[in-house]
Amino acid sequence: MTQERLRRLEKLRRKQRPDVLVVGGGINGISVFRELALQGVDVVLVDRGDFMSGASSAPSRMIHGGLRYMENGEFGLVRESLRERDALLVNAPHYVKPLPTLIPIADRFSGIASAARRFFGGKARPGPRGSLIIRLGLTLYDLYAGSGRAMAQHRFLGRRELRARWPALRSDAICGALYHDARITYPERLGIELILDAEEAAPGVLALNHVGLAAGAGGEVILKDSLTGAQFTLAPRIIVNATGAWIDMTNNMLAARPSRLIGGTKGSHLVIANEALYRALGDTMVYYANRDGRVCIVFRHLGRVLAGSTDIRIDTPDNVRCEAAESAYILDSLREIFPAIAIDETDIVYRFAGVRPLPASATEVNAEISRDHRCEWLSANAGASFPVLNLIGGKWTTFRAFGAEAADAVLARLGVPRRCTSETLAIGGGKGFPADESRKAGWIAAMAAESGLSLKRVDRLLERYGTRAAALCTRRASGDRLAMLPDYSRGEIEWLIAQEQVATLADLVLRRMAVAMTGELSLAALEEIAAIMAAALAWDNPRIAAEKASLLSRLAQDHGVTAEMLRRRNVKEGLSDVRQQESAHEPAVSSR
Repeated sequence: MTQERLRRLEKLRRKQRPDVLVVGGGINGISVFRELALQGVDVVLVDRGDFMSGASSAPSRMIHGGLRYMENGEFGLVRESLRERDALLVNAPHYVKPLPTLIPIADRFSGIASAARRFFGGKARPGPRGSLIIRLGLTLYDLYAGSGRAMAQHRFLGRRELRARWPALRSDAICGALYHDARITYPERLGIELILDAEEAAPGVLALNHVGLAAGAGGEVILKDSLTGAQFTLAPRIIVNATGAWIDMTNNMLAARPSRLIGGTKGSHLVIANEALYRALGDTMVYYANRDGRVCIVFRHLGRVLAGSTDIRIDTPDNVRCEAAESAYILDSLREIFPAIAIDETDIVYRFAGVRPLPASATEVNAEISRDHRCEWLSANAGASFPVLNLIGGKWTTFRAFGAEAADAVLARLGVPRRCTSETLAIGGGKGFPADESRKAGWIAAMAAESGLSLKRVDRLLERYGTRAAALCTRRASGDRLAMLPDYSRGEIEWLIAQEQVATLADLVLRRMAVAMTGELSLAALEEIAAIMAAALAWDNPRIAAEKASLLSRLAQDHGVTAEMLRRRNVKEGLSDVRQQESAHEPAVSSR
């Protein structure tokens, strides 16, 4: 255990009566934590696991307005999502980038009748969408983005242009619609940066991972550190329940008679290493309807191809994973949209699934459940001994707006005025991020000259950490490149452990790095990373063995990555040619 974690645990012990306790360190809980910290509120954030380890680590990697939500008449949500999307392009340019999106269209009139029924409150199962309904939807989409939109308006492509640009697409597409949304490269890292920003702005606040709610009654809660077993008693004035799909379970610990609030659905995705598919996509996401009307996506992500998703009602959020039937569903949908490309299960390098924390609903059609968000206080007759604000629903793109809404509800209850907004506040490595390619090249050249690192190395660090990479580049620490992951250095791993509350091997490999998702992780690389962590955290041999066993179990159960797969891999196996060319033959990081 680091001295920093010991300091945080001691700080938690001394807190006793904070203004607010936020339970749940996903993107929405972190957003509320930051909002309250910026307003001068004494707030504590805890998560029973790692930050960003639940549904927040399993999004589609899209930052989008929600074109499909207009089918349910959720125009306000679309407008808010587009505004937040554009804000993230400015506030987090190191992670959030424009994403050209293609909708292949097979006919002109499909979907009009079902859209009309849904619009007027009727029921209709999802189905194909023709060019007329898509044109209407995209026209409204552009309208809601406003005159200050960050990206170009949509346009339609005829069959000839569509075939010329995407020759591998299914041949029955008569035209295509091209519009822009955005994608996020490292969602888990963005959540960590929001915490770092909040603690820098308000040093009195506190965020702790691996500390969970154990009980709550009589105006007090008991928190338990899962790493040491230590317990802490707090008496917060208000609790914010931001546990997502676990909201009802959390309320059962806080109240005698809570009502049911959540009814989630599971979404699963695949990460695929298929060079033909990678090249066929180019820089564009393909957004298409499967046979059952379920919207699917496929686009490049970190040198691989990301494809999804499913939408399955789930009873409990614990131990969800992408099942074999879901993998088959996604692969079949890809084979239909790209029939000329051979796509096999052996191409899958990583699977992930998360539970969308949707509001409880009796509808039989999952697509009809609202993706909007709301805040709801536990009722007085629920039997809680303190006010509990529940964060219900929400989508990744709108985390800032949702956090601000929840913070306003808490501030009103505390009688504290809001003193600033986060709407134009840069996030983490997005602060001072070079605004164009020329300035980016200048930043990289200056940092390379100062640090002695290669231009390619600095470029990669800038992509990974934004302008926070400056602290890493100039850090006086061993810069030896890892033998099995030469895209990383020992100094970089040590920096992540020291700066970002890394407490377990899974924290580092699954959420501070992306090497498991991209298929770059091998068994030898895992041994190398574990050795660095053991030295940094003073782990003995039994602890090292336990950490490796726990991570290997999680990789196999949750992500379909077995120890045998890791054993067969080497560092560059299956990487796209693009990523190979970027990383090959770079000089080693210099030691300073």
